Formats: sequence, C-alpha cells, structure tokens
Amino acid sequence: MIGAADRSSSAAGTDPDGETLSDDPVVDVDMAAHVAMERALLPPSRPAMALAAGRRFVAARAPLLRSSLGSAILLGLRFIQARLISVWGLIIAAALCPPFVFAAFAVFSAAVNFVSIATLLRLEAVFFQSRDRVRLGLAFRLASVVGVGFLGASALILAVLAFIGWVAPAVAFIFLISLAARAVLRLLWAEATAEGDFRAIGNSNLVQALVQPAIMLILIWIFGPKALALFLADALGNVLAAGYLLRRRASSVRALVAPALWSWRGLAEAAWRWRDAPRALLPAALLAYGFAIAPVLMLPYAANTLLAAHVALSMRLLDMPTQMFGTVSVPVVLNRLRSYAGPRRRLWGRLMALALIAAAALVFGAIAFVLALGDPLLAGTQWAGLGMVIALMAPFYAGIAVLGPLQEMATLSRRPLWQVAVNGMALAAIVAVMLCANSLSPALLETIGLISILRTLLHTLFIWLHLGEAPDQAGDGFAVSRAAL
Repeated sequence: MIGAADRSSSAAGTDPDGETLSDDPVVDVDMAAHVAMERALLPPSRPAMALAAGRRFVAARAPLLRSSLGSAILLGLRFIQARLISVWGLIIAAALCPPFVFAAFAVFSAAVNFVSIATLLRLEAVFFQSRDRVRLGLAFRLASVVGVGFLGASALILAVLAFIGWVAPAVAFIFLISLAARAVLRLLWAEATAEGDFRAIGNSNLVQALVQPAIMLILIWIFGPKALALFLADALGNVLAAGYLLRRRASSVRALVAPALWSWRGLAEAAWRWRDAPRALLPAALLAYGFAIAPVLMLPYAANTLLAAHVALSMRLLDMPTQMFGTVSVPVVLNRLRSYAGPRRRLWGRLMALALIAAAALVFGAIAFVLALGDPLLAGTQWAGLGMVIALMAPFYAGIAVLGPLQEMATLSRRPLWQVAVNGMALAAIVAVMLCANSLSPALLETIGLISILRTLLHTLFIWLHLGEAPDQAGDGFAVSRAAL
C-alpha cells in the first residue's frame, strides 16, 4: 500500500508532503554506479575507442612537433649554409696570410669572446626559466641595462690601456666595437630563442657569413696580410649581423622596452631575484670558455712555431662545426624545455643529452677521419700535417660542442653551483697538464681531448640526475611583485 501510494504520488507529480517534483526520469543509484564502473573500464574493454582517443591525442600535438622539427632543420640548414659560405674566405685568407697572423687572430678572437660572455652577466639565461612574457620583458630590460653599463666600463678600461701604451689604440677601438656587437647578438639571440624565432637566428648567421669573408679579403687587399685586417673584418661582420637581427626583432623588442614598462623598483627586485646568474652562471660560463681557449695560452710559448700555427688554424677550423652544433642545438633545446616542467622536463632533458652526445660523436668523428686521410694532400706545403693535428683536436672540440647545450640546459636546474665546480675542476686539470707537459705536443692534444670528454660526461650525469623544475616554476623564494613586473 505504501509503495502504491508512493508510485501514485510520483505519477501525480507531488511528494507525500505535497511538494512538486521534477517530471525527469529518475536513475536508480545502483544503475548510476554500474554506469560509472563501465566508464572506468572503458579503455581495456573498448580498445577501438581507446585507440581513437590516442589518435586524437597525437593529432592534436603533431602540428607542434612538426613545427619544432621543421624549425630545427631550417635553422641547421641555414647555419650550415652560412658556414660553408664563410669557409672559402678562410681558405683564401690562409693562403694569403702567414701562419703567425692566424695565431694573433686566434688570441684576439678568444679574448673578445671571453669578455663578451660577461657583458650581460649571464642574465640572458633566465629568459628560458618561465613562459611568462611579462617576466621575459623584465629580464630583457635588466640585461640591457647591465650590458650598457658593462660596455661603458669596458670603454673606459680600454681607453686607459691605450693611453698608457699597453694596447694599440686601433686594436682597442676594434675590440670595443666587436665586444658591443657580440653583446647585442647575445641579447637578441636569447630573446629570439625564447620566442621561437629560429629563422631570425639562422638568417643573422647567414648575413655574417656572406659579408665577413668578403670584408676580410677587401681589407687584406687594402692593408696587406696583417692581423689588423682580420680583427676589423671580425668586428664589422658581427656589427652587420647584429644590425640585421635588431631590425628583424624590432617590433618584439619595442614591446619589451616600452618607456611605460621601466621601473627602478622592478629592476632592483629582478636583480635580487636573478642574482644567481652573475653569482653562479657567469663564473661557470667563464670557466667553461677558459677551458675552451686554454690551448691558445700555450701558442706564444710553443717551441715548435709551425705546430703552434697548425694548432691555431685547427682551432679556427674546428670552431666552425662547434659553433654550428651549438647554434643549431641550443635554441631548439631551450625553447623546447622552456615549455616543460617537472618529470617531463627531466625526461626530455635526458633524451636530448643522449641525442647531443651521439650527434657530436658522429660529426667530429667524421671530421677527424676525413682530414686524417686527406693529410697527404698537404705534403710539401707549410700546412703539411694539419690533418693529423685536426684529428687530434677533434675530441677536445666534440666535448666543447656538447657542453654548450648541456650547460644551457643546466641553467634550468636549481643547483647552479654544480657547473662552477665541474668547469673549475676541468680548467684546473687542463692547466696542470699543460704546465707538466711544458711544451705543445701531440700527446698534450690527446690528453686535453680526454679531459674535455670527461667534463662533458659529468655534465651529462648532472642533467640525468638533477634537471627538474625551473626555479620560476618550482618557487625559489624570491618572488617579484606583480607591480614591479
């Protein structure tokens, strides 16, 4: 009777208390639980639908993967094209200039590259710690202010050195121009990498490769085969590349440095937040570059001047594939890791580290093999034996090539002092080996190559174990207020 009354009242649309009920059908609790269980068991019991969901997942991400791969390939092809174009100028200059000119240019290039690392105090590394464009703008403005101040101090120091006669005024002026151009390139390359504009990076290298060899040959024709002609060609090539990149990224840069965005409070808080860049990342980068140019320090004191010239030219030639490797891999790696965090960043970091090692072994192994076989072609010339020297130095530069992207990847970790320790130990080891050898020799070149490979393996181990969330994403305790941003 009670059940019949209930059904009668439900059919009438009222409950026993007289309240109106919905006319919608009522689903029994047991039926709802059964439906929930069916949905939970759907993937194993409905493989066709699970496969369709997987296809939709891949299809949604395929355009991004194709875009990233296409950008990487395009950047690589443009940089390879640029370096192949510049090779002819280097070969002609090698034929026109005596060996000691290349030794002098190697010292100049090493010095200006070393100093250029410090122009931004490595603040460009923080561009990749967050996907927030507001924070990118703040970092860009802070790096710009630091760069202007550094160049001003460098100009004053060079003027003093030129006045007291330690440096020729022309060399000091060219050094400053080359340093300023490299600082602009470093800043704009980092900004373009963070924004994924790989085409601009590739084109700037292409511009430099087109104009720098031509300028070098013109200056050699005007001034003769002198080191000053090579210094000036290097400076002008970097200036033109920086000018192109600035024009290409003008709209983006204007949005980052608009007058309304500047704030002394924001810059001060940003400097405090990212203080690890000059405190840890900069020393690590300087030590790494000091390791890379350590063989240059022995060139002026080598007993065998011909071997010193061969090493100088080998360093110049191997520097091209090293730069190609870094310029192609670093933007793609950092842009990809910037979009990940936590376990996904760790997984991609491990895969990328292994891929970089394999690629470097293939590239520099092929270079060593081909040039060692082609060494007899140089018999009877002043460059006889150059192929074997390049083959001996290939492991050294292979380690440097891989270390570039690995070191940039390590800036996304929360242990910045690791890089300082590893690079410091490697530099101390290579200096100790050179002091013990007391002369430039093939055995010394083999030893420094082994040290370079061991250093790269240590960085790879660090990436494998410790690369995780960036400080900006994990929370580093030094938050910048939104008003300051």
